[in-house]
Amino acid sequence: MDILKGLIQKLSILKDSSAFLVPVILVLIAVLLFIPTQLMSSKLKERMKQESISKRGKQLKSITEDVVPGEQWKKMAERQEVYANDANRIELLSKQSSQRELLSYKIFPKPKDTSTLIFKEFGELYRRAVDELIVNVNAHDCPSEVELLRILESSSEKFGSSKTYSSTESGSLTRSRISITRISEVENKIVDEICRESAKSISFYVNPVDLSGYEYWEGYRYDVGIEKAVEDCWYYQLAYWIIGDVFDTIGACNAGSNSVLTSPVKRLLGVKFDLGEGRYRKSRGSYIAMRDVVTSNVDRPAYVLSPQDAIIEPCTGRSCNGDIDVIHFNVIVLVSADAVLPFMQQLCSAKEHKFAGYSGDGQKQTFEHNQITILESKIRSIDRENQDHLFYRYGEDAVIELDLICEYIFNKKGYDEIKPESVINSLKAGGKTTR
Repeated sequence: MDILKGLIQKLSILKDSSAFLVPVILVLIAVLLFIPTQLMSSKLKERMKQESISKRGKQLKSITEDVVPGEQWKKMAERQEVYANDANRIELLSKQSSQRELLSYKIFPKPKDTSTLIFKEFGELYRRAVDELIVNVNAHDCPSEVELLRILESSSEKFGSSKTYSSTESGSLTRSRISITRISEVENKIVDEICRESAKSISFYVNPVDLSGYEYWEGYRYDVGIEKAVEDCWYYQLAYWIIGDVFDTIGACNAGSNSVLTSPVKRLLGVKFDLGEGRYRKSRGSYIAMRDVVTSNVDRPAYVLSPQDAIIEPCTGRSCNGDIDVIHFNVIVLVSADAVLPFMQQLCSAKEHKFAGYSGDGQKQTFEHNQITILESKIRSIDRENQDHLFYRYGEDAVIELDLICEYIFNKKGYDEIKPESVINSLKAGGKTTR
């Protein structure tokens, strides 16, 4: 009975406090809901900040940066103009490379004089121009045997020697008792000193007869007809330009040296366009003796119209086409061992030339040309005791023979206006250039 009364009293108390209980419960529920809501809200804010604000903001910024400015087309036009100017300048420089001074302004593209003497005059101009190339770089050949015999004869007379010398019908001197290769020790010292003094007085050795065309034009006689005579002049004009580049190369390599004994390039053995007997070329994968290719003993340039016209199979694969003309040539020099690469680099470098129009009386301008590519190089040792080097003095350097086969490129737009008609027709026909 007492227990029942107690429960009734508790229920009555709860009933009396129910008015306060509901708000308390609501507050508790609210608190319980508020905490996770706050947590979720902070995470949501952080996520929004990272994804919506930061990430999207960066995207919007990059988009605004990528927007093409209204003046961009002007900048693009300026760039295109620069590119076009570069292309035009390259084309102009290529054209100017083949615009060169002529030895004679009376012959190309066709003779301006009916007299055949203009061809003999061209030959004289050719030889004179080669001589000037040699003089300008302070070059000369070694003393000849004739010169040495004369000196020995003079010294013999001075010291009352019984040795005598006489002149043959050909103009060369011979000794009546001993030859120049079998002389006394004193005479040998005299010869050696003469040769050394000669070497000290020049930059390098060269004999003009070793240069293509020099002998050909000596005592030239017109007997081949106008067309062939004009062609001769044309091809030797090309030869002169190429020989001039070789001399410019040697002059640059030997700059600052006035003595063979100290010069990097010691001797120019030859500039040729026909390898001749005993030499070989490569054609269609097999080696063919040059004697089977050459049609005459005239050494002059020939256009490379096909692999059969090449001295060697060109690694460049170039031959005459609508834009360029190609010629192969051979140059052989004696150089110091450490001058091989510098010589090759200099040979293939840009060089300056003058041009005053194809009439020769225009305003003289200075142009640049860079037309040589080395196709093959060979290096050989030399025997200084050999007869070929008997009167040459090269100094203390280790000297080697450098044999190069090269390619020379002419831009047709630069010189086609003066090219003889017969040469143009030969190139158009694609036939082999006659020598």
